[in-house]
Amino acid sequence: MAIRIKKSYKFAFRTTLFLVTILTSLLFLFMWYNDQIDTLFLLIFVIISALASFFIIQSRIEKFIYRRIERIYDDVTLLESSSLSSRTITTDMGTLTQEIEKFAHDKKIEIDTLKIREEYRKDFLGNVSHELKTPLFMVQGYIETLLDGAHDDKTVRKKYLNRANKAVDRLIYIVKDLDLITKLEAGELNVNWEVFDIIELIQNIFDLIEIKAAKKKITLTFDKAYNLPIYVHADPEKIRQVVTNLLVNSIKYGHENGTTEINVENLIQNKIIIRITDNGEGIPEQHIPRLFERFYRVDKSRNRKEGGSGLGLAIVKHIIEGHEERIYVESEEGVGSEFSFTLEKASDIPM
Repeated sequence: MAIRIKKSYKFAFRTTLFLVTILTSLLFLFMWYNDQIDTLFLLIFVIISALASFFIIQSRIEKFIYRRIERIYDDVTLLESSSLSSRTITTDMGTLTQEIEKFAHDKKIEIDTLKIREEYRKDFLGNVSHELKTPLFMVQGYIETLLDGAHDDKTVRKKYLNRANKAVDRLIYIVKDLDLITKLEAGELNVNWEVFDIIELIQNIFDLIEIKAAKKKITLTFDKAYNLPIYVHADPEKIRQVVTNLLVNSIKYGHENGTTEINVENLIQNKIIIRITDNGEGIPEQHIPRLFERFYRVDKSRNRKEGGSGLGLAIVKHIIEGHEERIYVESEEGVGSEFSFTLEKASDIPM
């Protein structure tokens, strides 16, 4: 704890003046009574007593106040985590009051933050439990049915084993996403920087998921013909994951015979922005601020029917932030949604 003290001399000066006046008056009366008045001696006495009194009073007051304040600080159990412990302590009561008020305000913010985190932790544990419980119970149910005698029927056995296998695949999918987002949140995202053509990457993703889109008769398209490549500086595999997750979401929650469109345009001199727009069911406004939370679902019953781990958008956000870029979302219920993110344009074009 810093001990350098900001001094306030007002009280010490007044007290010194009072004491010196009394002492000088007494000395003057004593000298007058003995008929030995010495003006020079009185002047020297006033100067020495004033200086001595001032510094002694100031020093003692500061030590008195400082000890009391230090005890107050030491009694605050949260003080060690507060920036107040590294500040200069002052005996000026106005400044001290301001610092204590700010300290109390900061502590209130810390307590409120802890309460929010506790609620978030409870939600997270509840969501993890629910996501894992469903496929686990399915696997358990199919295995118990087979053990109870259903394994004798070859058709039933094959059907139940296939269903159990799908449930296990879902468990693996959730656990992999949990492992990935844990690493991302711990700052363990290793970005393998490369220069690549973002248009080519998006087209490859279109080719991979066109069957999934065709099942809902959703058209995947660019907003225009991109005849020239657009090179960016990023991790191609992680950006592939971002675009794939956003496109798969647009398909899941899009209307039949709908459209998902991608637009790539210049934002500023060294940035581009990629917009993924659909005309699906849209997202109610109150849900938008929480979209990128782990396991957060707008419509819990519908979302779970559509599958997924519930971690896709959280992973997307961490990947984009790991590139020191930004992701945005705009949506209107019943109209559609637009997810967009920025990337750095490549200054060097690969040969």
